[in-house]
Amino acid sequence: MEYTIYQLLWFFFLYSILGWCAGVAAAAVRKHTFVNTGFLNLPLCPTYGAAAVLFAIFLAELRDQLFFLLVGGMVISFLLTVAAGHILERFLHRRWWDYTQYRFQFDGYASFPLLLVWGVLAVLCIKVGNPLILCLLDWIPALAGRILLLIALVWTGLDFALSLAAVLQLRFRTKRLAELSQDLREVSDAFGNAITKRIQRRMMRAYPNLDAEKLVEARAAEEPRSGQVFARGCGFHKLVWLFVIAAFLGDITETIFCRVTAGVWMSRSSVVYGPFSIVWGLGGVMLTALLYKYKDRSDRYLFLAGTVLGGAYEYGCSVFTELVFGTVFWDYSHIPFNLGGRVNLLFCFFWGIAAVIWLKGIYPRLSGLIEKIPRRVGQAGTWLLLAFMLANIVISTLALDRYTTRQTSESAAPETALAAFLDEHFPDERMEFIYPNAVLKG
Repeated sequence: MEYTIYQLLWFFFLYSILGWCAGVAAAAVRKHTFVNTGFLNLPLCPTYGAAAVLFAIFLAELRDQLFFLLVGGMVISFLLTVAAGHILERFLHRRWWDYTQYRFQFDGYASFPLLLVWGVLAVLCIKVGNPLILCLLDWIPALAGRILLLIALVWTGLDFALSLAAVLQLRFRTKRLAELSQDLREVSDAFGNAITKRIQRRMMRAYPNLDAEKLVEARAAEEPRSGQVFARGCGFHKLVWLFVIAAFLGDITETIFCRVTAGVWMSRSSVVYGPFSIVWGLGGVMLTALLYKYKDRSDRYLFLAGTVLGGAYEYGCSVFTELVFGTVFWDYSHIPFNLGGRVNLLFCFFWGIAAVIWLKGIYPRLSGLIEKIPRRVGQAGTWLLLAFMLANIVISTLALDRYTTRQTSESAAPETALAAFLDEHFPDERMEFIYPNAVLKG
């Protein structure tokens, strides 16, 4: 990783503060009054901090390719804002922002003009902001920097707990908790504006489009219908089943593709037990969750969306697996129009084609078959499949880590019972058969 955890935490807090300031300034221009636009009482907007950290992790190597850096920032911010919006609405039963009145918007959670702004911000972060912050950190003694980060983490944790309690309408009558809430609000006062009303009223001013009652009524109206059929719509149970099925189909498809193009049978599995490709499984879930409401759109629309999302997803998976496992599982450097060997234009088109085939042909049939499963059997099957896949992923991760140790360490003798177990059941020959294209990074 190009940045340390220490540096990433500083990125998170500093960009969260800058994002909060930008939001307050924008609200002041629109409404001519102070509005604390953040979820927290502290002058922090965690969405900006999280985006900056993701930019630093996934886009640092694109600093000299401005176009792809811009597009990467747009894609990451799109996924982040859509995921955050859905999670907040799902668990807090409120929609915190709404762009449905704008053109070129996605489900009300993201709009193209704002994504373009995010892309520009990604360029500024990588090219200007991060180097400047690193220079400033060099002036701070390491011990003092760690103490400041610890204090910031504790304050943010307390503030988050209090803000969440307020949103959930929990009544904390403990005097000390009330004093903590007041102390945290006074930190924002130091930035020039006082927050004197209750947290819930502040949030209603910041997000006038909130309408929790309508959301609750809509969910209540849907419950009787969804309760009669297993995994109706695009919920948790449906996505778990689709993940396993897509992982299996993706592995089989890649295996046949390698046989046709390279003339050899080659394992394409991501895990040590069974023919399952986690990349394809998560890809199927991503395409379904993001494009489910647009499955009736034209093939060209789905192809374009699948091309962009699939390419960004595969690039992110490549960076993630290299950071976590120290291993490169695929390299497209020999294919024209590639980006750092992590993704190439041809395979992006394959993702676009896969999106159309999946949403137009495969998904409707699979969805119908899944919904025919008896409710009790389906629910039990969901947890069994989820437990199996999670255990499979954990064991595969441990086996890969042990395999890497054996290849890179001069003394690879097992020192624990777990290492001995992994050496016995997952020797080099088996791991090289399962992951024939894996290349260890020194």
